[in-house]
Amino acid sequence: MTMATGVDPANIERLIAAFAALTEPGEGVTRLGYSPLERRAHALFAEEMERLGLSVSVDAAGNSIAELPAAGGDGRVIGTGSHLDSVPSGGRFDGIAGVCAAIETARAVVASGAERRHTWRFVAFAAEEGARFGQACNGSRAAAGLTRAEDYATLRDARGVTMEDAMIAVGLDPAGVASARWSPEEWLAFVELHIEQGNVLESQDVPIGIVDVISGSSRLLVSLDGIASHTGGTPMRLRHDALVTASECVLACERLATDARHHGTRVTVGRLDVEPGSITTIPGRATFSVDVRDLDNQRQRETAVELVQLFEHIAARRAVDISVRVIGDTSPVVLPVSLVHELAAAAGSCGYDYRVMSSGASHDAQQISRVTRTGMIFVPSRDGLSHVPEEWTSAEQIAAGTEVLLAALTALDAHDGVPHGGATAR
Repeated sequence: MTMATGVDPANIERLIAAFAALTEPGEGVTRLGYSPLERRAHALFAEEMERLGLSVSVDAAGNSIAELPAAGGDGRVIGTGSHLDSVPSGGRFDGIAGVCAAIETARAVVASGAERRHTWRFVAFAAEEGARFGQACNGSRAAAGLTRAEDYATLRDARGVTMEDAMIAVGLDPAGVASARWSPEEWLAFVELHIEQGNVLESQDVPIGIVDVISGSSRLLVSLDGIASHTGGTPMRLRHDALVTASECVLACERLATDARHHGTRVTVGRLDVEPGSITTIPGRATFSVDVRDLDNQRQRETAVELVQLFEHIAARRAVDISVRVIGDTSPVVLPVSLVHELAAAAGSCGYDYRVMSSGASHDAQQISRVTRTGMIFVPSRDGLSHVPEEWTSAEQIAAGTEVLLAALTALDAHDGVPHGGATAR
């Protein structure tokens, strides 16, 4: 335990293990958004916070919010947190590290007995991963007022279940999502701790990353309809093969993302479904997802448009019908320089080296930046791996990030979030 802060790596390790145990059978962690397992994880978060004496509420979008009241101040709120859902067969640290850091921060503050000038809120966001419904950051989007009640009926998972029905099934109220919106006037700042999901920090032996820009993401769902027919009875020249068409589209994604105009653009086809799925039947239908990520807002959208044009050309040449639907679109976000400096000062005060860096992944902080000043702290990911069972960050590394988080929130609380001097990356 660090005497200066009271942050305990052993407690963080206990929390990580407890959340990791809430998973579907199989490799890694599978705890999808708006599933009973995700709600059990939120219940565990509530239990931990209530044990510390905090009050906990759940909003209509499924976000769990624990509150530590202020002793004085101007009534504005300081917050931290992350998400508790995972991708299929993912790791135990993505999102969960930030929630465990929030719980440990609350425990350290309560144990210290220190007075606070502002209310502190600790948040476990719902359904951050887009793995189930295509759209990411659903809980934080609701908090930022970016989602309407009617939107939930338009998003479906692979089994055809709408997000609306999934939410109702676990006791949430999608019709009341407007009540989950946060008021900008109420907030002072929000800071999210997250694993890096890359190998920059590890490769440079730097324990803390401070994020200045978060990548945007445009997501497409492409459906190709050809003609399913017998593999032996249909000559190659007469085929309308949906899978071959999809394959050409996938390769077009790679070509575009690696040309000279797109340095820094990432395009990924993460899912490809084929029907009827018989070894002796030419595929009549193929559906695939496309995720376009970029730090350049204009290039991100232009890339998505150019890809659709390429897909349409390929489909027309192969006489296959095509439809494309946008299932998610989030702009890149530049985080406030003043808060980057604040986090850098906190890292320095804790004795940690750090580097200022961009985030290629989307995060709840990206949505919350529409509500209040928002910052992000990264801790290293072993071998840069994430969204896989091998994902790993040590409890000591998360504890270091939590010390910086606690120092930053304490400084923000002390001077109302007004920057008290800059800092430069080391």
